[in-house]
Amino acid sequence: MTKHIGFWIRDRLIRRKSMNATRMVAGSFAIIILIGTLLLMLPAASQNGQSAGFLTSLFTATSATCVTGLIPVDTGMSWTFFGQVVIILLIQVGGLGFMTILSLFSLLLRRRIGLSERLIMASTLNLNDMDGVVRVVRHALMVTFTLEGIGAVVLSTRFISQFGILGGIWRGIFHAISAFCNAGFDLVGGKFGAFTSLEGYNNDPLVLCTIMVLIVSGGLGFFVWEDILRTRRWKGFSFYTKLVLSITAALLVGGTVFFLCVEYNNPATLGPMSVPQKILDALFQSVTLRTAGFASFNEGGLLDSSMAVSCVLMLIGGSSGSTAGGLKTVTVAVLLLSLRSNMAGREQVTIRGRAISYRKVIDAMTLALIIIFLFLTGSIVISLADGVPYLHAAFETASALGTVGVTVGITPTLSAFSQVVLICLMYLGRIGVISFSVAFLTRSRYPAKIKYPNLDVMIG
Repeated sequence: MTKHIGFWIRDRLIRRKSMNATRMVAGSFAIIILIGTLLLMLPAASQNGQSAGFLTSLFTATSATCVTGLIPVDTGMSWTFFGQVVIILLIQVGGLGFMTILSLFSLLLRRRIGLSERLIMASTLNLNDMDGVVRVVRHALMVTFTLEGIGAVVLSTRFISQFGILGGIWRGIFHAISAFCNAGFDLVGGKFGAFTSLEGYNNDPLVLCTIMVLIVSGGLGFFVWEDILRTRRWKGFSFYTKLVLSITAALLVGGTVFFLCVEYNNPATLGPMSVPQKILDALFQSVTLRTAGFASFNEGGLLDSSMAVSCVLMLIGGSSGSTAGGLKTVTVAVLLLSLRSNMAGREQVTIRGRAISYRKVIDAMTLALIIIFLFLTGSIVISLADGVPYLHAAFETASALGTVGVTVGITPTLSAFSQVVLICLMYLGRIGVISFSVAFLTRSRYPAKIKYPNLDVMIG
């Protein structure tokens, strides 16, 4: 009896802590989005001096806070400096997480960070446990501001010659933060045309390579950066870090080769470019689909096969504990390893002499099924509601759900209903994955009181 009472109390406490953490994460993001919406609705935020309206402001604030990049109006041409500052602050807070930003002030004030705060910080960064979470957050902030600062300086050297000293420095800072946080917002539409993203720099290695380095750095995950800073050599890296780096490299190389081969002669994308430029832009396409949202050519010109592969890469996303979205690289690796083991008739999921727990496999499958369900539902609903081709609707849905931000150009033309669907998908794509990490982190299992007889069902 005492044992059962203990299990009951433990279960209620853990469940309550999990629910509080989940509500804190979801609520904090919702409050930030609401504040951003109200600020962007102010006439001072719009170039025309009039309020942008609730839906446009809500869509932009959600996209910025969830570091997505889908936009109903061009950022550089529609928002004033005040509006752009609001957007970049939403991106920074959304990329790092509200509790991570608050922890910065706690660290500066040398205030002790409590257990509940550590739990929320760990879940916001998608960490598997709370061991050393304060150290990880401290190093995450250090890496973030250092890389963003270096990126801003490098990009400013290009933008100053085009937009003047103040305009160039501001654009350098804005694009560095947007790239590291994998947001994809840009401010160059006024020079190259609305919704053109970085198409005007598709033959500029300085801009594209700097953006790519920032995107990959932000998408690796803060746990990986913590491991890199601590060991600084490949042999000393943890198995998880090696797995993340290997999968990331494989996806980048594989994506580059695919787009280079398939789009090589496509006149709407890589066709008119020189061979070195084709390689550069194919690599940029492979990188930006890892939830960044920048584009160096018109995504609407992609072939159908390229659009389909782009959807897959967007849904995979970056790595756990990063500014990127999606299923995450290691989650997909666990699913593939589980498939391999099951087809080989092995009960355990193993890799290089190590076993992955059954609980991790089920968590990965649960998250994957939810993402796939939302992706299929969202794309069908948008296609039916607006009468757009299904593949275009699927592309926008994957971009929103994976918090990527690339677009085939239909987002500004969608109906209010479809834009609300995308808003919900962006929120779920960012906050939903974090909320699941809270549940996975705090969940406790113990033997069932009742064991049911096995049911024999036919599979396949």
